[in-house]
Amino acid sequence: MSSPDFWEDRERVEEVTRRLSSLKEKVQLLEELTNKTQSLYELWELAVVEGEQSLEPELKKELENLEYRVEKITLETLLAGPYDRNNAILSLHPGAGGTESQDWAAMLLRMYTRWAEEHGYEVELLDYLEGEEAGIKSATLLIKGENAYGYLKAEKGVHRLVRISPFDAAGRRHTSFASVEVIPEVEFDHEVEIRPEDLKIDTFRSQGAGGQHVNKTDSAVRITHLPTGIVVTCQNERSQHANRLTALKILRAKLLERKLKEQEEELAKLKGEQREIAWGNQIRSYVFHPYSLVKDHRTGVEIGNVQAVMDGWLDPFINAYLRQQAGKGPS
Repeated sequence: MSSPDFWEDRERVEEVTRRLSSLKEKVQLLEELTNKTQSLYELWELAVVEGEQSLEPELKKELENLEYRVEKITLETLLAGPYDRNNAILSLHPGAGGTESQDWAAMLLRMYTRWAEEHGYEVELLDYLEGEEAGIKSATLLIKGENAYGYLKAEKGVHRLVRISPFDAAGRRHTSFASVEVIPEVEFDHEVEIRPEDLKIDTFRSQGAGGQHVNKTDSAVRITHLPTGIVVTCQNERSQHANRLTALKILRAKLLERKLKEQEEELAKLKGEQREIAWGNQIRSYVFHPYSLVKDHRTGVEIGNVQAVMDGWLDPFINAYLRQQAGKGPS
């Protein structure tokens, strides 16, 4: 059997290899954009000298495309956190309100799935627990791809929905809440130690309606980390062994997130900062009625097309958040 050091060294080599490949791609892209900028400038000069107005539509289209690509690279430079490049583990939990909030959590699940797919990320459903009447009681996604956590960390927090409830026969307006948790996937980290004696591992039959979400065998796994009380479950893999490995991966990420949060809170105390953490402090409101508006309360960004946002158009919110955090500097 291979020693733990062998696997640790192998993971480090694979990480360095991935990082080197990513840097090479970035250099190639920068060279390509530099050449494209020079070509456009030369074409513009030619059009000015010869008075060739017919080139204006082509120049305008190429310039807009160039601006979009430069903007994307600029945003990526803001992802400088130690785990920003990692895959993201995104969990959804409805607030109080039963069916209303469970349905809202399901709507958010669809929204994030659409966003991820539009950006070329791979989405894997790790855990899914259906609500009694509609929606979900909880769900956990693994979103795979470079910078997935860097972008999606902007979505951490409480999301508020205001709409005419489809479950209210009287057609009254309801307010619902759901929380979004986003943590980086970490394959290995020296700062996180998981001892077998600290774990309570239970197996149970997968829950839900089956189909694409779960397999109905006794393969689901629940792991409780006794020192912290953190509980993770996984029930979407094909075997108990696979569910256990995935659950341990989620636990490792949660323990790392807990450690980082403790460090951040300690630093805040040293700086004399007061940070209130409360369920009612929503980061974003989605209003379907009496008007149509999605507003981010941190950045002030507003979008009137609620349906487009629910279909995954989150970039304006994410980009504004990243710029805001970059402007604040290290916390």
